[in-house]
Amino acid sequence: MDPAQLDPSVLAPIGFAAIGAMLTLLFEVFLTRGSRAGSPDGADASGEASQPRQTGLTLAVFSSVFLLFAIYTAASMFASGTNAVFNPARPMLRLDAYSSLATIVIAVAALLSLWLSITYLMVLRISHGEYYALLLLATTGMFVMVASVDLMAVFMGFELMSVPIYALAGFDRSKLRSNESGLKYFLIGAFASAILLYGIALLYGATGHTDFAGIREAFAFDDPIGTLGVALILVGFTFKVAAVPFHQWAPDVYEGAPTSVTAFMSVTVKAAAFIVLLRFLTMALPEMGERLGDVLWVVAALTMIVGNVMAVIQTNVKRMLAYSSIAHAGYLLIAFVAGTGEAHSAVLFYLVVYVFMNLGAFGVVLALTRAGAECERIDDFAGLARTRPGLAGTMSLFMLALAGIPGTAGFMAKFYLFSAAVQADLVVLTIIAVLTSVVSLYYYLRLPVAMYMQEPGEGRKAEASSSELLVLGICTVMVLYLGFFPNPEPFATAIRALDVAGSSVAYVP
Repeated sequence: MDPAQLDPSVLAPIGFAAIGAMLTLLFEVFLTRGSRAGSPDGADASGEASQPRQTGLTLAVFSSVFLLFAIYTAASMFASGTNAVFNPARPMLRLDAYSSLATIVIAVAALLSLWLSITYLMVLRISHGEYYALLLLATTGMFVMVASVDLMAVFMGFELMSVPIYALAGFDRSKLRSNESGLKYFLIGAFASAILLYGIALLYGATGHTDFAGIREAFAFDDPIGTLGVALILVGFTFKVAAVPFHQWAPDVYEGAPTSVTAFMSVTVKAAAFIVLLRFLTMALPEMGERLGDVLWVVAALTMIVGNVMAVIQTNVKRMLAYSSIAHAGYLLIAFVAGTGEAHSAVLFYLVVYVFMNLGAFGVVLALTRAGAECERIDDFAGLARTRPGLAGTMSLFMLALAGIPGTAGFMAKFYLFSAAVQADLVVLTIIAVLTSVVSLYYYLRLPVAMYMQEPGEGRKAEASSSELLVLGICTVMVLYLGFFPNPEPFATAIRALDVAGSSVAYVP
């Protein structure tokens, strides 16, 4: 291998996140050691309590800088139309319009999640530097995943994403349900990883390749081993996106994990998994969509039905949003059944919109968490319009957007997706999607009804922090802007780059 042929620019966004994670850990050591060395033995309790808050805030700002660098780098590469492979002799990571846009989406979601975490961690007294390092490491794994054009690189990114999130899910070690959440996610995630790796092994045995180009050239549709390998790979990804029947982990993990972690994993993990799955099916198995159509049709229908029906009976907001997340996974799977460029473009637009809708909803829940008491039950939102009218208004907007009400970005996302499905003659599946969306109105509107039509309870007088207000403001603006001025062209550009990459690559032995 000639080092001169390597293109290090492909690793730039990944490098910023990875280096940021390592430096955050080191920076925390110096901050805590310096504070201990400079503090007298008789420091008062208030001084000792304020030190972790200052350290946590400093590390949050420090981590944000690296995510901003990653966003800027990826945006510059997307604007310039960069199309490069890190090592042409062994292509594993590819940076094109598709992966650049995916990197931007994930980095923005991670950055907003990080800002939402600052005050929340301080309130719960778990503001430790390793939280931000773990978040950056998980984001690094996602960057690797979306840039991968080789199944081994996908698996490495998959694990680099998953392991830090296992730790984050159980980050609040003083609470039993957080520990339970981390353990459940670890056990189920380990099964998903094993199934994915077994599928990769079978597909390698059938084709002799792990790179997408080689699989495309060598895959035989009548080979049962290769077909089983593809099936297991799909099962591994459906675990991550919480599609039926592999969805059981989501409600318990979402409810038990710290709310800031739930917000982070609810948008970033889903986005990364769908983006990688779309690249894999498009570049490695372009003709497999028709053969998988019936299976994906059933999975999409069941996911929409189960997610929406189960959300109706929930009284915990985090569990409700977990089942809502399952339902949205079902909507996104419609595009994989359709298999058209318009449907694939709609997936990317939907994921961007989902980031702002879901993070905004979780942001309101986080803003109401004060004095160690989390606001999780629907009854906790009673009368919020009288005590916190701003938060009540933004929460109502996000609920309407998630339901797909016109005037919001959620409506446009569903409109593009359902339109592509109808054009692909998926009329019955589209009808199921519309009917389940109608069902979702019931549980999404339960929160506005509680906030505006019920008497307020005790407490909830504290104001949201500046970082929470910033995130809620960004999410509100984006939900309204994308609702009134949607621009699908950047997403169509990314899909065209993906199609060009899939049709132009050829395996060179």
